[in-house]
Amino acid sequence: MYSILQGINGDELDFDATWAILAASFREIHTKNASKLSFEELYRNAYKIVLRKRGESLYEKVKDFERDWLSNEVLQRLETLLSSALLPHSDGDVGSSTTNERRVAGEKFLRGLKEAWIDQQTCMSMLTDVLMYMDRVYCLDQRHPSIYASAMMLFRDSVLQSQVDPLDDSLTMLGILNRVVLDQVYMDRAGDIIDKHLIKSCVYMLEALYETPNENEEEKLYITSFERDFLDASRDFYKKEGDQLLRESDAGTYCKHVRRRIGEEQDRCRSTLSESTQPKIEAVVLDELVRHKIKDVVEMDSGVKFMIDNDRIEELGLVFDLNQRIDQHKAELTRAIQKRMIEMGSDVNNAAIAASQAQPTKETEAKDEHKEEAGGDKTKQTGERVANQQTLAALKWVEDVLALKDKFDKIHRDSFGSDQTLQTALTRSCSDFINAFPRSSEYISLFIDENMKKGLKGKTEQEVDIVLDKAITLLRYIQDKDMFERYYKKHLCRRLLMAKSVSTDVEKQMISRMKIELGNNFTLKLEAMFRDMQLSEDLTSGYRQYVQRLGDPDPKRIDLDIKVLTSMTWPLESIGGGSGGDEGQQRARSTYPPLLERIKKGFEQYYADKHSGRVLTWHANLGSADLRATFPKVPGAKEGSSLTKERKHEINVSTYAMIILLLFNDLPPGETLTTEEIQARTNIPISDLSRNLQSLAVAPKTRLLTKEPMSKDIKLTDHFSFNDNFQSKFLKLKVGVVSQGNKVEGDRERQETEKKNNDSRGFNIEAAVVRIMKQRKELSHQQLITETLSQLATQFKPDVNMIKKRIESLIEREYLERIEDAATPSYRYLA
Repeated sequence: MYSILQGINGDELDFDATWAILAASFREIHTKNASKLSFEELYRNAYKIVLRKRGESLYEKVKDFERDWLSNEVLQRLETLLSSALLPHSDGDVGSSTTNERRVAGEKFLRGLKEAWIDQQTCMSMLTDVLMYMDRVYCLDQRHPSIYASAMMLFRDSVLQSQVDPLDDSLTMLGILNRVVLDQVYMDRAGDIIDKHLIKSCVYMLEALYETPNENEEEKLYITSFERDFLDASRDFYKKEGDQLLRESDAGTYCKHVRRRIGEEQDRCRSTLSESTQPKIEAVVLDELVRHKIKDVVEMDSGVKFMIDNDRIEELGLVFDLNQRIDQHKAELTRAIQKRMIEMGSDVNNAAIAASQAQPTKETEAKDEHKEEAGGDKTKQTGERVANQQTLAALKWVEDVLALKDKFDKIHRDSFGSDQTLQTALTRSCSDFINAFPRSSEYISLFIDENMKKGLKGKTEQEVDIVLDKAITLLRYIQDKDMFERYYKKHLCRRLLMAKSVSTDVEKQMISRMKIELGNNFTLKLEAMFRDMQLSEDLTSGYRQYVQRLGDPDPKRIDLDIKVLTSMTWPLESIGGGSGGDEGQQRARSTYPPLLERIKKGFEQYYADKHSGRVLTWHANLGSADLRATFPKVPGAKEGSSLTKERKHEINVSTYAMIILLLFNDLPPGETLTTEEIQARTNIPISDLSRNLQSLAVAPKTRLLTKEPMSKDIKLTDHFSFNDNFQSKFLKLKVGVVSQGNKVEGDRERQETEKKNNDSRGFNIEAAVVRIMKQRKELSHQQLITETLSQLATQFKPDVNMIKKRIESLIEREYLERIEDAATPSYRYLA
């Protein structure tokens, strides 16, 4: 029975008849046979229905029509595309189906679904034009979704979420779609060719459909259904792949594979899936292949240790890139880098210790024996060889440390992009192994000493800067900078007094760099040493002018060069020039020949006139002299020998050696002097006397004196005489003194240096405590310890027990007192 409605202007409307016309037209549209339809007539029919308040009926009729069409036409057509190859899981468990069979069946299904979706969109666009008035009036007023939106939801419910297998409620068309796409992705990961555009079309469909009419972004079917399955399946896939890679590949290959997988997933999201999935799938890959595996990769036999040892710069860069993606602190890489650097640094330290303690080879011992047979001192030769061996070991240690640092600097720059976190870690590791080596301060100072004496000779200004930069770089790592300062002062002292420096300007450059790096206090005494040298030059020049004004007529007058050194500035005691102890006092009382004594007194008078109240103490053991020696012709000498004529030589000797040699000027021919007699006449300390006599009478090339009996030792009863038979092919000679150069300290010297340094540290600790307490007045024990450590950190790393002892000492001397009844142990400043 048809319902009759009063139409516009009195026209009657038959709803059912009108709907039948519309439904028939809609079917023609869905069957792609709409070319003969009049859309104007169809629009007018829908318009009349809505206008007569039957919009709800029309809305529901259209929905029923679409539901029926989708269920009976579209769904049945899609079901014919399903095959057994599509039903298994897409993770590889596909029964007897081959990859090709699954790909063909999957593409056929995806193509059918794509066509169904496009047809639905096209048809609904045409229906929307016909039902435009209903959308604008009825749907808007009733807050219903547009007919297009409703039809899309019907496609979701009637097609995608329809049950495929009556026996399996969970198997839906959407589930098959997800599985097919996942299987296609699995094939793509395996290197097979898939139709990416076809998959992308289906992804667009899922992104256009929502779980609810609200159409919230997070309710897209793509996110709620497919993406979740995709991420879960990918997690399983990459977990298995990661385990397999760890078993079958090396670390470098693993890292390259992970980076390739990340790139593939990025491309897949752009070309096949959705770009919104990219950060999520990247997180999955990084979780399974990096976060859970990075420790294993780093610790593989081919891991970071192998990469460092074999300069695998690119592979280290890959490890860095992957590690920083999952951890901003790069903990695993940092730990491995630090461990390897400390291991390699320890190897350098151990090699230096072994080299310095190495026993002489048979060949070296044979050479020493030969030198002893030739009249040399085997003990002296062996001692010098050991000292030189230790010095070479010291220089090699520095070179090895610098080479190791350069190696890791290159890795840090080229592999890690100069990352600050790793820079801090490398600096800490370098500092750890350098400071673990007990002689680092001494060796670094020796390295600078060697370069200042001869290593910089012939170098350009740029090359000099490089050497200075390396020295300063090593200095930064040293914790006990006070120990370095002690050695540097000692070595600089010898260089200045013995004129060994290649360039005074370079020496001053080095000190300027130290001042910038360590502050003014560190270089105060070093700069004072250079001031003393400059003042000494001015003083010497003034003294010469003073002598000229006196009109001294002696043409043979000795040319005097004086170095006046401030006793508190120069480390004279550490190079055998100290005035403390019995030997130091004896040096100051050494007896000079009358001619030298007169000149010495004259200078003392000149200095006293200029600097009233100052006392000069002479250190002859630190001086040198140039002598002209004449050796007479030897009667009966073989014809053609140089001994048949008078020979003259210019000889550079120590001041003590000069005093000894001048004794033989007035000695009658044929007479000798014993060691004891020489010591009595000169008052030279016996240790200094023995070293100089060894140089003058035992060393093969400088035997200006003869010794009876000839032996390696110097005894008080040994007799010495002038060697008339001395000959040399050189006009100018230099007589060295044993242990006069800068060499590695022996164990006893080292202990003495450490003792002096600890004493100095005690004074520095006390000074720091007093400064702190003077400012704070009252302070707890823990705060005082903390602030003291902080203040002294730039000089050395104080031992807490030493600080406690110095605090006790200050309490005993009434600089501090304990605060009674304080909640925590505290002190009060008194002085």
